[in-house]
Amino acid sequence: MRRLAIAATAAALLLGSIAACGGSDRDSGAGADGKKKVTLTLNWVPYGEHAPFYYGIKKGFYAEEGIELEVKPGNGSGKTLQAVAQNQTDFGWADTPPLLKAVATGMKVKSVGVFLQKGPSSIEFLADKNITKLTDLKGKTIGGTPGDAMYATFPALLKANGMAASDVKVVNVDAAGKIAALAEGKVDAIMGFFHDQAPTIEAKTGKKTSYLLFADWGMNMLGTGLVANDATLKKDSELVKAFVRATQKSWTEAAKDIPGATDAMAEMADNEPAKEVLVKQLTLALPLLKLDAGAAGVNDPQSWTESIELMTKYAELKDGGSPDKYWDNSFTSKG
Repeated sequence: MRRLAIAATAAALLLGSIAACGGSDRDSGAGADGKKKVTLTLNWVPYGEHAPFYYGIKKGFYAEEGIELEVKPGNGSGKTLQAVAQNQTDFGWADTPPLLKAVATGMKVKSVGVFLQKGPSSIEFLADKNITKLTDLKGKTIGGTPGDAMYATFPALLKANGMAASDVKVVNVDAAGKIAALAEGKVDAIMGFFHDQAPTIEAKTGKKTSYLLFADWGMNMLGTGLVANDATLKKDSELVKAFVRATQKSWTEAAKDIPGATDAMAEMADNEPAKEVLVKQLTLALPLLKLDAGAAGVNDPQSWTESIELMTKYAELKDGGSPDKYWDNSFTSKG
């Protein structure tokens, strides 16, 4: 069986600085050649969006920072955030709306940089449904998963586009079952991340999939990014800086080499989608980084403020506050 965790083989350029920093509550210990073992838990099982992490391992970007990285599958951003908060993993890759909710309820975690600057939340459907705008959803059945940010903000999305909640029928579907529900015709559309699910739906059905992005219809919220425990940020700041540097480089270089990034993922990950699906998923994800506007993972306070305001207004985020409540901007490099 291919190993999910692959030890990077390049020399550790900054090993000394990392070895000298204080340990976090969760001490991973030393790995190969004295590198620090670090774990990253994803927001879901591996799909194309995650290819840059495997690319960074293969190219030695993490090893150059003295890090031996292990990538672990996730089971939703909420559970990934819990794992970070409970020191079960060093870093998490999680969606921003669940992060806002988690911090607001007292969870001791923070973002150290959101990479998907444009939110991937969408309504997905087979292209033969002839849906081109939100009002085309009237009378349709939509599959959604209670508890996620899309489900919470969908009524607001309808309202922002002159529709009432009663204009559509929302059917509760488990996150893992949404694609099957759509493919089997049990629902007309589903709520989901378009860059993850649309290529998978097309591979399963052989039919073209279309989508309407929340972000294009008045509900743009920051997407997925890196999350760390508050204690780690204080005690292992040099490690955090090194990890973020390696991740920024991994994403920047992967954007220039999609075939190489997806090859690395196909080689290293377990239970990943077929190669052609990985390529489509990563290709769709990269524009969401807005690399033409700045370095990967570098955020602006206005984007955070907009996400906080939308979640406060539509998703019952209590005492929203300012961006620095949720995000520590001292670890990302503008390149």
